[in-house]
Amino acid sequence: MIKKILKHTQRLVLIALGIASLYLINLFFMKPFSIDHYLGKELVFDLTGSPEELTYVGVLDSFNWLTRHNSKLSIPQDDDIENQIKHIEKVIKTLYKYDDSRLSNIQKNTKKIAIFDYENQLKELQYFPYLDYPLNQIGGIHLNLIEFMNSVHPIRSKSEANDFIKRTDLVKEVYQGTLNHLEDQAENGIYPPEFVYGHVINQLDEFINVSISEHPLYKQFMLKVKELNLSNDEFDYLEAEIKRSINDSVTPGFKLLRNFMASTQKNANKNHGIWSQPGGDEYYKLKIRTFTTTDYSPEEIHQMGLNEVERISSRMREILTSLGYDENKSVGELMNELNENPDFLYADTPNRKEIVVNDYTEMVNEAIRVMTNYFHTMPKSEVIVKAVPEYSEQNAAGGYYQSPALDGSRPGVFYANLYDIKQTPTYSMRTLAYHEATPGHHHQIAHSLENEELTLYRRFGYFTSAFAEGWALYSEILALEVGLAENPYDELGILQSELFRANRLVVDTGMHYKRWTREEAMDYMKSVTGMSDTEVRVEIERYIVWPGQALSYKVGMIKILELRERAMKELGNKFNIKDFHSAVLDHGNPPLFIVEEMVDKMIEENLN
Repeated sequence: MIKKILKHTQRLVLIALGIASLYLINLFFMKPFSIDHYLGKELVFDLTGSPEELTYVGVLDSFNWLTRHNSKLSIPQDDDIENQIKHIEKVIKTLYKYDDSRLSNIQKNTKKIAIFDYENQLKELQYFPYLDYPLNQIGGIHLNLIEFMNSVHPIRSKSEANDFIKRTDLVKEVYQGTLNHLEDQAENGIYPPEFVYGHVINQLDEFINVSISEHPLYKQFMLKVKELNLSNDEFDYLEAEIKRSINDSVTPGFKLLRNFMASTQKNANKNHGIWSQPGGDEYYKLKIRTFTTTDYSPEEIHQMGLNEVERISSRMREILTSLGYDENKSVGELMNELNENPDFLYADTPNRKEIVVNDYTEMVNEAIRVMTNYFHTMPKSEVIVKAVPEYSEQNAAGGYYQSPALDGSRPGVFYANLYDIKQTPTYSMRTLAYHEATPGHHHQIAHSLENEELTLYRRFGYFTSAFAEGWALYSEILALEVGLAENPYDELGILQSELFRANRLVVDTGMHYKRWTREEAMDYMKSVTGMSDTEVRVEIERYIVWPGQALSYKVGMIKILELRERAMKELGNKFNIKDFHSAVLDHGNPPLFIVEEMVDKMIEENLN
């Protein structure tokens, strides 16, 4: 995060409501606007419209007395979609007015990125406004809101504790707004598959029926409040208030959602792929374009996946044969046996999670030390390891990353899912650590957040998983190349991870394009990867409720490796891995077509 409020007019910080007034006057009233100022202004408006985003960013917390954002939540409104469409149409029209002949090369790229992004958003809102699943087992609003309150909302003072309660008092309103969207979905004949109903109803029941003393909001709130220097009366007051808020707002809100799910369960979609929803085939093509930033067809991606599965499986076969495993068994069968082998599993002891977290932390710290030789700069932000919260671990992915606060008040967090012992075989831990932390997500995201050369829009305005997830998967291979996984079993873990992502190309297109069932996709993934039953189920069900996103990993990785190979071939002994990594990472989170332009520019500059 840029910590200096004013340094240069091209470096707008995330100040939204009157802070640094002179700068904002220049921003809003200086004519003509540069494209950077215009997109920065749009981003500020978007940011100020989301109190959750302001809290997540963290930079305005010291001005909460003015903004009051930490005591608010976004309440869905009936006219949200209509207003978004009108606004995006206006933005696109304005962007096209910027004359390329008057833009710098960087600004031309910015224009390309913004138009690509806004046009994809507009098409989705215009033609597919209800093809999402607001309630789903991995990222539904019923889970996200709890996670936000417990993990992001700060409680460093009595005032922030009171803000927490003001927010929980709004939960019922948030869920009422969500309910209105769900009802609009139902009117358009869109219902999630049956398994989604089962998971979500069970999750909602747990929230509704849990005792106050075990409620995740109460437990986390009271743990943080105990760290404050409060009198007994102040402590008792806050405890009484959080209990009241849970009873009066949170639980009734969950009941609203639960009642809707129970009443519509009979209408659950009998199929699993998005093709079965109104407009699903065209929607899937749009999601492929959005997530992969390419124009690949579903068929092209499916074939790409099959080819990669064959290539990676062959290398794994070589390693397994060298280790003395049965040549008559498939790679999937052998990897499944490894998953079951107690030699690679942690003992199910009461402190198992603590032990695993400590082991992950050692791996991350080792990677940070080694990777300093492969990058011009390393992130300043710290990254820590935590276990996925118990209330979401049963249906959460194997691991995920939460970026640091821009003001340095919160580190980046690599969350590891430790629900199932078989989900954490020791040989697979390194690849997950490298993917989520260093040199993966944490390195890339923190690098962008700390890059003061980026404009506001290029730093925060656009995100694509083709780049972010492609980089994280490339990071696993990079870690293997530099010697962080010298044990052949660790290499198997990394290859299994890559095989897993290649498999995604097959099963995602299989379900959403070729009309496979959930069970067919699970059988394929199990046979190819040897992953545990728990992992396979969670992953396949994730792809069903998030069409196309799983394609971005392997597509992005393939592009980065392709560009590195091109740079190595054209530069020869002039090739410098640090320069290549800077060419990829120094431009925020761009679409792959911009990454390609930046690498080509690096090649040209080094040849001259």
